[in-house]
Amino acid sequence: MRISGGQARGITLLVPKGDAVRPATDGMRQAVFSSLAARLSGRRFLDLFAGSGAYGLEAFSRGAAGGVFVERNPKVAACLRQNIAAVGRSMRVETSGLTVTTADAVQAPWLDAAPPDIVFIDPPYELIPEVAPRLFARLSGLLAPHPDPVIVFEMPGELSMTPSDWTEVKRLGRGAHQPTVVFFRRTTSLRAAP
Repeated sequence: MRISGGQARGITLLVPKGDAVRPATDGMRQAVFSSLAARLSGRRFLDLFAGSGAYGLEAFSRGAAGGVFVERNPKVAACLRQNIAAVGRSMRVETSGLTVTTADAVQAPWLDAAPPDIVFIDPPYELIPEVAPRLFARLSGLLAPHPDPVIVFEMPGELSMTPSDWTEVKRLGRGAHQPTVVFFRRTTSLRAAP
């Protein structure tokens, strides 16, 4: 698996052996970041269930200022730190703006003064029914000060969600039993848009 665009394009990301991580495919990430292109420059992200860090590192490679990766598994988090170092070397930039937090995604603290602009969520699919309502409830509070945050949620294609306060605005990939990425924006932000 490689970074598909930006300054670190082509850099291989380490993925831990076994089934602890199910990384987003290169094609899916390319589609996601084509949709996000105008929203990335200088922005901050939160990457929940980060795994190898593919979503957040792709964002960083394409111009995001930095962000926080949340990964509960310490071995996977160690692999993620190696990926951050590799991407930083490739881009010849400091990675001090990238933080790895080893914690549960639903409870991990956000310590920055301003809320993130973009939240990537890529949980193990079997956990989605349990964690999605709690994640959206927590993110509604965390993102409340932001005028127009975006949540990018990877899930199986047959799944649909209608979280309170959030509206699905785009869906990439539609096949049943295929990975799908859904973009959510706050319902009030959409009402305020011209």
